[in-house]
Amino acid sequence: MIMKSLDDDQAVDPVSIPLAGKTSIADFMVIASGRSGRQVASMAVKIADKMKADFRRTARVQGLPAADWVLIDCGDIIVHLFRPDVRAFYNLEKMWGLDDAPNPSPAFAPIDGPRPDDSVATPR
Repeated sequence: MIMKSLDDDQAVDPVSIPLAGKTSIADFMVIASGRSGRQVASMAVKIADKMKADFRRTARVQGLPAADWVLIDCGDIIVHLFRPDVRAFYNLEKMWGLDDAPNPSPAFAPIDGPRPDDSVATPR
C-alpha cells in the first residue's frame, strides 16, 4: 500500500529496505523524496490516512510542519519522506547498508574544484 501510494503521488526514487535481522524497530523501512516540501507533506498525510482507513491503524507522523524530513511510524514499517537535498545529506540508504540504492539526488553531490559555470573575476 505504501509503495503504491508513493508511486501514485510520483515520489522520487522510492526504496524499500528489509530490516529483519538488522534491528527490532521495524520489518521494513521505506525511503522516498518529494520534489518540494508541499509534495512531501501531501504524501505523508495520504499514507497516514490510508493506514487508518485500510488497516485501522494510527500512524504517528513527525516533521510535518516543516516537511523537510517527515517520518511516518506505521508500526512494522517506518517511512522517511525527504526533500531531495535533505535526503542526500542524511543518505539513510548507505547507513542501512543499501549500497546499490539509486543516488537520491546527484544534483546535490559534492563537487571537487570549481564548477564549469563558475567564473572568476579578474582584477583590472
